[in-house]
Amino acid sequence: MSYRIRFTLEAEDDLMRLFDFLLEQDIGTAEKAETAIYKAIELLEFFPFSCRKASDEEHNSLVRELLIPFGGTGYVALFKIENNETVDIIAVRHQREEDYH
Repeated sequence: MSYRIRFTLEAEDDLMRLFDFLLEQDIGTAEKAETAIYKAIELLEFFPFSCRKASDEEHNSLVRELLIPFGGTGYVALFKIENNETVDIIAVRHQREEDYH
């Protein structure tokens, strides 16, 4: 069984913001980060329940976080398991950012 991955508009905006920041620094690093993020998200097609819960609340057990290593830090993708067929990526941030927007 595999899950379909969907990105919310907010998550797509987050990815653009993250990549734009890296593009200003180094195009090679931006390309590597993009590859690392999308490769890690592929895990959710088969194992979304393997990621940690994003909330301690019992009612939000389907909202989870995927840690994405990259360099000395990495990224965090917030997602929700919508049903037994779909996972929605809600937000993506750098691990050093304050929190999801």
